[in-house]
Amino acid sequence: MSEQTFELKGNLFTLSVLHLFTIDLAQLRKELDEKISQAPKFFEGAPIVVNLAQVQEEQVNFTELKDSLSALQLNPVGVCNGSDQQNVAAKEVGLSVLNYSQDIQKPKHNNSTEVVEKEVYLPPQVIQTTVRSGQQIYAKGRDLIVLGAVSHGAEVISDGNIHIYGTLRGRAIAGASGAQDAAIYCQQLKAELVSINGSYWLSESLQGEYWEQPAQITQRNESLEITALVKG
Repeated sequence: MSEQTFELKGNLFTLSVLHLFTIDLAQLRKELDEKISQAPKFFEGAPIVVNLAQVQEEQVNFTELKDSLSALQLNPVGVCNGSDQQNVAAKEVGLSVLNYSQDIQKPKHNNSTEVVEKEVYLPPQVIQTTVRSGQQIYAKGRDLIVLGAVSHGAEVISDGNIHIYGTLRGRAIAGASGAQDAAIYCQQLKAELVSINGSYWLSESLQGEYWEQPAQITQRNESLEITALVKG
């Protein structure tokens, strides 16, 4: 009997969805480039699905669209919510056609049995100093505590929660392995980017009521929510 050469399993991966509101691809490239420049490492190689719901009546140049996204170091993998004609055209240039409400958002459980893995809680990783520009800290399988600040250009990543006792100026990515209940806590919010379980906001979306204030960021209904960090 020959040895097994591979095993094919279903899995769930985080995909970013680009909601297309116009077929003006020159304008799309310009605006995307500006947004990506705020956190280039976060978006580099990111798999992108293009939601065509708002342009179903338009004729999209999928070759140009795909090339535009690739030129920005994104990884276009498919489209969703397009017309039949758009779906055919997308497939012709190698893009997959996905069901946005099922394939991306909601996992399907078809098996009659379920394997439950025992959760193992590791002690948090504690960083005693400020995380400097250019540094990246990853707390795998645990929470991350930073007793100092997170500087511009620095990145802290955790599979659990992130606690920052100083100012968050760089990027903070919590729930990196899919924890929906992960949260980010900081004494002063001035971040370049925050992300929880694949949902992310850039600096421009954070500059509201809680900007430069103690804040906590959580994920609710696949979007982020910012509230005041209540001191005891």
